[in-house]
Amino acid sequence: MHPMLNIAVRAARKAGDFIAKSVETPDNIEIMQKSSNDFVTNIDKAAEHIIIDVIKKSYPDHNIVSEEAGVIKGKDKDYQWIIDPLDGTNNFVRNFPHFCVSIALRIKDRTEVACVYDPIRNELFTAQRGSGAQLNSKRIRVAQTKDLTGTLLATGFPFKAKQHSSGFLNVLTALFVDCADFRRTGSAALDLCYVAADRVDGFFELGLKPWDMAAGELIAREAGALCTDFAGGTNYMQTGNIVAGSPKVLKGILGKIREHGNEAMKK
Repeated sequence: MHPMLNIAVRAARKAGDFIAKSVETPDNIEIMQKSSNDFVTNIDKAAEHIIIDVIKKSYPDHNIVSEEAGVIKGKDKDYQWIIDPLDGTNNFVRNFPHFCVSIALRIKDRTEVACVYDPIRNELFTAQRGSGAQLNSKRIRVAQTKDLTGTLLATGFPFKAKQHSSGFLNVLTALFVDCADFRRTGSAALDLCYVAADRVDGFFELGLKPWDMAAGELIAREAGALCTDFAGGTNYMQTGNIVAGSPKVLKGILGKIREHGNEAMKK
């Protein structure tokens, strides 16, 4: 295992174990509202501190971008860790058992290692650029589905950007004609990993942040998926809009977005 992936896994497991234990003591969970429909808890912040502490002990000069702490600058500009200490906070606060820790490392603006840890299921998704993707140390691959017919697609409603709801629902309606069904689970990081593990055939969502998808998109790509923005380009880390799936599934989703999405979505 890449030494930096080893550190990412160590940090993810330590934070994930803390999160899982916190579920058992719900009275100790403090919930704060950051903005409309956006929440954070003391558990998010404590898990973030755990992850940063593990990384900084091994790589004190690296940069860190994390959902709650923001940007922590280091001396070595080439290395940037992107952290979501608890992806699926709304699930967590409701005791809906679907959330994860997401950690990625970018070196010279290219994601090199990634891990996503689901502490409830004890599932660890990992990837190293050029070396494939794994779930609990076993190789995972996407299926090369021929088209959208019979597919199971994952998505996330734009609950933080409801101005896009009309265009999003138009796309959803158009896709539903061809696909079998949808899953909306509340964790973009796990959705991307589920594409990688062939649990769903494709995924699309808009308005995401880099920490929502940095680890998951590498895991999906290393498992054989393609990832693009809604225009079919590679600027999803900038636009926050991402589509993932096998080549033909991705083509089908992009076609529906182009035909039925509003102009703000087509980026």
